Amino acid sequence: MNERSPLYSLNAKRVWVAGHNGMVGSALVKRLQHEGCIVLTAPRNEFDLRRQNDVESFFATSRPQAVFLAAARVGGIVANDRSPATFLYDNLLIAANVIEAARLSKVEKLLNLGSTCVYPKLASQPITEDALLSGPLEPTNQWYAVAKIAAIKLCDAYRRQYGSDFISAMPTNLYGPNDNFDLESSHVIPALIAKTVDAKDNGRTKVTLWGTGTPRREFLHVDDCADALVHLMIHFSGEGPVNVGTGEDVTIRELAQSVAEIVGYDGAIVFDPKFPDGTPRKLTNVKKLHDLGWQARIPLAAGLKQTYTWYRENAARLRRVVN
Repeated sequence: MNERSPLYSLNAKRVWVAGHNGMVGSALVKRLQHEGCIVLTAPRNEFDLRRQNDVESFFATSRPQAVFLAAARVGGIVANDRSPATFLYDNLLIAANVIEAARLSKVEKLLNLGSTCVYPKLASQPITEDALLSGPLEPTNQWYAVAKIAAIKLCDAYRRQYGSDFISAMPTNLYGPNDNFDLESSHVIPALIAKTVDAKDNGRTKVTLWGTGTPRREFLHVDDCADALVHLMIHFSGEGPVNVGTGEDVTIRELAQSVAEIVGYDGAIVFDPKFPDGTPRKLTNVKKLHDLGWQARIPLAAGLKQTYTWYRENAARLRRVVN
């Protein structure tokens, strides 16, 4: 990897992690403890990031110098399909409000967190950053994707018009502690863990999963993601997204089998092709990130084991939250 000189220092800076209670936000708060900065948070019950007055009030009182915009309305295929307006509206407003308030407050640097769902459904693999807006989106999460594309372009526009040092990172599929394990709104790994644990604990002989099991997906542990985002904040400045991933993928069937082995479940894994698969393959080209001096460190097998252990330790609390 190339060694890069720092472009920005977080040391002694007031750094706001928007979305600090979420999976990525909580990992960022933990990671930033090693940067010598003052971490700021905005309690959800006090500040609604969909309300511009709330956002501007927070900036006025907390005076952040750097911002990690990790707040978002997120969810899996089911949630996106059932609540398209909510996913589009909430994510558009969160991004627009925070980015504009950051400009008005003269924030030194902002990192906008997106997702690789911004890329076309049939983008060439592995996906390079210039695939953005080169084809139709995956219909099952297009609402979320459109909002995230708008946020990327907003950062680019503010850079051109105002000279704002706002950047965008597009992580691949994330997993790890503090993920959402609610089956109605979760992504693939937490859903697999929750369903497989439930089947094992209740003596069920099979687990039924959506689709064919053939799509290939790339997965990045959230602690690796947080480390990459801090690295980008320090070492990158420019327009357009930067992919954040491992550059390696597995089929959903292989993933389900790995989870079953970790859980100790010996029942059948059955796929129901009546339900959608989503994008056939989604693998990021991470050359740009590697050239900036960062690579993922946590292997998938180790990350899955750690996530399963965390889920077991927190399952009772998570059930109370969902209910």
